[in-house]
Order: sequence, then structure tokens, then C-alpha cells
Amino acid sequence: MSMTLSNYLPVLTWGRQYDRSALSNDLMAALIVTIMLIPQSLAYALLAGLPPEAGLYASIVPIILYSMFGTSRALAVGPVAVVSLMTAAALSNIVEQGTMGYAVAALSLAGLSGVMLLAMGLFRLGFIANFLSHPVIAGFITASGIIIAASQLKHIFGVDAHGHNLLDLVLSLAAHLSDINWITAVIGVLATGFLFWVRKGLKPMLEGLGLGETLTGVLVKTGPVAVVVLTTFAVWVFGLADRGVKIVGEVPQSLPPFTIPSFSPDLLGQLLLPAFLISIIGFVESISVAQTLAAKKRQRIDPDQELIGLGAANIGASLTGGFPVTGGFSRSVVNFDAGAETPAAGAFTAVGLAIAALALTPLIYFLPKATLAATIIVAVLSLVDFSILKRSWDYSKADFAAVLVTILLTLIVGVEIGVSAGVGLSILLHLYKSSKPHVAEVGQVPGTEHYRNILRHVVITEPSVVTLRVDESLYFANARFLEDKVYNRVAGDKEIRHVILQCSAINEIDLSALESLEMINNRLHEMDVKLHLSEVKGPVMDRLKEQHFLQEMTGEIFLTQYEAAKTVSEKT
Repeated sequence: MSMTLSNYLPVLTWGRQYDRSALSNDLMAALIVTIMLIPQSLAYALLAGLPPEAGLYASIVPIILYSMFGTSRALAVGPVAVVSLMTAAALSNIVEQGTMGYAVAALSLAGLSGVMLLAMGLFRLGFIANFLSHPVIAGFITASGIIIAASQLKHIFGVDAHGHNLLDLVLSLAAHLSDINWITAVIGVLATGFLFWVRKGLKPMLEGLGLGETLTGVLVKTGPVAVVVLTTFAVWVFGLADRGVKIVGEVPQSLPPFTIPSFSPDLLGQLLLPAFLISIIGFVESISVAQTLAAKKRQRIDPDQELIGLGAANIGASLTGGFPVTGGFSRSVVNFDAGAETPAAGAFTAVGLAIAALALTPLIYFLPKATLAATIIVAVLSLVDFSILKRSWDYSKADFAAVLVTILLTLIVGVEIGVSAGVGLSILLHLYKSSKPHVAEVGQVPGTEHYRNILRHVVITEPSVVTLRVDESLYFANARFLEDKVYNRVAGDKEIRHVILQCSAINEIDLSALESLEMINNRLHEMDVKLHLSEVKGPVMDRLKEQHFLQEMTGEIFLTQYEAAKTVSEKT
């Protein structure tokens, strides 16, 4: 029973080995991540269209719950850019931003996403994420990064602009150019420039001054905090809020409140698709980060348990004033680099953010929204990677088409259509590729028992025997393709008396494919040609033995292709 419980509560496993060294490392990592997360959490709440405190709330209870249920030692859970954008895009079509109904809809979206993730984890459906190809995800994240950066320009310049795709945003910004608040623009541009410099130029400068690597890393990570402090101080001292600079304003000085999402069937029905898309995208982003970091320390990640951890985190967000969350790339890398040993680092980070929510919120009253926008822009532009277009073009034109369509639809129409198209294209590409499996005619390599493609190697063949190697499992989408391949090869050659299907690469044969094999057997029999199978895998053979096909087959089944060719040749 304890073994089963520890599978669902990984904290029971790593908690037993927790020692003073791990505590010290986790506390240091938590301190660094907390400093980074305070401005980032506020910024992502702004991006999601919610009050800034929602970002803090979404970073406290969710990360504690993940540390109990998740399997990654370094993953930091909370609001992330892409999911925040998807939240805003989904809710703006349903509820007016800034209303109580909008906040309740955000809670409901997080709760619905959490239930979906939890259910997928309990039913071990983590494989669903495999239907999203990496190039398509890279294309979607690149397009989303551009939209997010564009959406923050209204805060950088202090104008009103709206839209959830690049075209609408550009048109809206262009229409409000005359309304630019130049003080806000100076703050926004300087903050953005400084943050870019912190990322690229501060570290070499500090290393040149002889500072140690650890201290240099900490100072670089605290760059966003320095911007927050300086711009907040400037707005307060010079009274810039009275001169049109938009500020965060009053933020409740409290721990996350207990909140209840809506159970309205109408609202939940409208949120169903966005919640599913957010769940899948969030899981893909989270699991890729978790596996990358785990591999560096030879640790193991359980995708199904990760679903449970993320599900619990999102349900926690829905009950504590938050919005959808997932594992973030930048915060997780910082957590890892800062020396986090266990998920307890996340729990300590949550404590730090709780202290910030209680004690520091009055200090951000004069924080300009332009600074938060700068934080978002610098963070998301690192996600933009157009090199995926060149790589996919060079390697696979089909993948290139999928990436390009995903990017264009996301930019022009919006994130929901873009990611839906990405999911659809990923599945269609898989079906298209597997519907036309590689079927090679093979012959014997002289002096060996190996059989290789007659088009690639000098091989020995028998005119009356044709061996076709099928390099794909057989199922409903490609069964007819195999039928046509066999008929076309046999129909044009009167000498053929035997067809051998080499099944070494076939892992499964579904019912549609079995019926196609029966049809091939019958048609070949009418042509006075026998059908044989070689190198059939055990699980596939077990399924075939349950049917009548093997008894009705005109030929034989052979353990090896060499044995099949040798036996059949002797009979001709």
C-alpha cells in the first residue's frame, strides 16, 4: 500500500532522504527564484487581463501542490507567458475584462484545466501530448511570443490598444499613435533596453570586475527587481502618476483568498475547448522542461504523474484566486542553476511569495505598468525562434508546411485557432505519413543471411519470389496502400509464384489490416501465387493465432527471412 501511495505522492520518496545539505541548497534556490518571480508573476497577471495580485496568488498554492505530487526536482510551476496569453484570448471572447465575472471565469478555466490534467494522469493518458509535433509547438510558441510582445507595446507607450492577433494589435496601435504618453514611453523603452542589457551584457561586465560566478549569477537574476525598484521610485518621487503614467495601484495585502470557480454549465461549455488546449500546451511545455533538467542529473520523470501534479496545481489555483499555471522554462532553469535539490525549493519559494504578498504589496503601488510590460517583452522574445522554419524546410517539406501554417494562423487569426491548427496538422501529418508506409522489395546480400532493399544494395533475387519488407505497423489508414502495393508488383510479372511479407518492423496489425491481409491472400490465390510471412513478432503472432487467417493462408510462416527465401526457392 505504501508503495502505491508513494507513486502518487513522490514527496514520500524524496522526503525520506531530505538532509541539511538539501535544505541549504533549496533555500538558496528559493531565495533567488522568489526575487525573480515577484515582478514576473505580476507581469503575467497583467498579460492574462487580471489584477496583479492574481499572479502572486497563482504562484503560491499551485507550486506547493506540485511539490507534493510532481516528479521533477527542479520544475517551478506558476503563470507562464503562453498560457497567460491563451487565458486572455479565451476569456475575452466570453466575459468583459476587468469585471468580477472575468476573474471567476479565470478561476473556472484553471479548475477545468486542472480536472482535465488530473483525469489524464489517473487514466495514464500522457501519450496524448505525443500527437503534438515539436516543430509545430516551436512554431506556435514563436508566433505567441511575437503576439505577446506586440500586446505589451500599449503599456510601453501608454496607449489603449486591443486585439488577440498580430494584425488587430498593429492596427489598434497605429490608430492610437497620437495618444502616446512620452513619459511612459521613456520609462518603457529604458526598462526594456536595460533588461536586454542585463541578459546579454551584465554578466561579462561583472566577470570582468572579478566577481565570482555565484554572485554574478545572483546579480543577473535580480536585474528585473532593480528595474522595478528604480522605476517605482521615479514615479513616486516625481509624481509621474499624475502625468498620465499608468501604475499598478493598490494591491491587496493578503495571502491568497479561498475562491470558488463557477459551475455554470453554459460557462464551462464555452471554456471546454480553451481548457483542453491550455492543458495540452501547458503539459507539453512543462514536461519538455522537466525532462531536459532531469536528464542533466540522471533523474526520472513520470509523464502521467506530472499530469497529476499539474492538475493538482491548477485546481489549487482555481481555489486560491489564481488562473491556469504550468511549469515555466525560465523560472525552472533559474531554480536548477541556483542549486535546487528537491521540490521543497518550490515550497520555500511559495513561502517567500506569500511573505511578499503580505508585506511588500504596498511598495508596488507606484510600479508603472510599462515596467511589467518590459519584463514580459524581454522574457518572451527569447522564445521566438524562426530558425525552426529553415530547419524544417531543409529536413521535411511536410513539417515546414505545418510549422508555417501554425505560425501564420496564430499571428493572423489568434492563438486558439493557431494551436488548434497545430494539433490538427500534427495528427494529419502522422496519419498521412503512416498511411503510405515505406515498403521495400528486398533481396539477399551475397555471402550473408541479410536482406536489403534492391534499390540500395547489390543483392540476389529469385525471379519467382518477391519479398516485400513493410516498415510500419498495419492499421486502417494504410491497409489499402499495402494491398495496392502487392497487386501492382505481382500483376506486372507473370513469373512470380511466391510473395513473402517480411514483418520485422510490424508491431501491430489491427482488424482492418487483418481483413486486407485476407483479401491479399485470396487475390494472390486466384493468381496462383502463395502468400508467406516471415519474422512476425510474438505479440502480433499471438493476435493472428486468435483468428482464422493463418489457417486460410496459402503459404507458410517462417522465423527468419533467410529460412523463408531458402525454403520457398527450393519449392519452385
